[in-house]
Amino acid sequence: MSNLKEEELKKPGEIEDEGSENVEEEIKEEATEAGEEVADDKEPEKEDKKKKKDKKQDALKDKIAELEDTTKRQLAEFENFRRRTEKEKATMFDMGAKSVIEKILPVIDNFERGLASVPADEAEGGFYNGMNMIYKQLLGELDKIGVKPIEAKGKEFDPNLHNAVMQVQSDEFESGTVAEELQKGYTYHDSVVRHAMVSVVE
Repeated sequence: MSNLKEEELKKPGEIEDEGSENVEEEIKEEATEAGEEVADDKEPEKEDKKKKKDKKQDALKDKIAELEDTTKRQLAEFENFRRRTEKEKATMFDMGAKSVIEKILPVIDNFERGLASVPADEAEGGFYNGMNMIYKQLLGELDKIGVKPIEAKGKEFDPNLHNAVMQVQSDEFESGTVAEELQKGYTYHDSVVRHAMVSVVE
């Protein structure tokens, strides 16, 4: 009877609380186990995603390296093309300039012949002085663009600069030396436009 009374004395809410606590603990345990299982399932998925991400990054790095290499090659090709074009333009300009200079040289020759033929008593006249000034001006302008006369008389014969048309005997110069300049030669930027026509000592 005493036991029964004690049970009866317990409140209905207290009995329910004990049962609910057990149920809550079981639910928590089950949830924890389920969470661990879910976490275990997610780890391989994360690894797969990481591997895929790494593969994508590697592929992107390879693509970037390939594009950089292609760009460098194209820049090098363009630089070579630019240099080649500039060289060709310079060559064409020099060829054109040499062609014009070759046409002007006979005019200079005629000036020199004309001035040399003037008698000594007329060498101080106005006409002579005018022609001489034009001649010097023409030589000065040619000098500015790089046209230089080739030194010949008294120099050692150089087939790259001189064109020997005759051999002479001379007590003044040694053998192989230019004795006389018959026609002036000219260079343009160290390139021969016209060889000097000379006579050489035997």
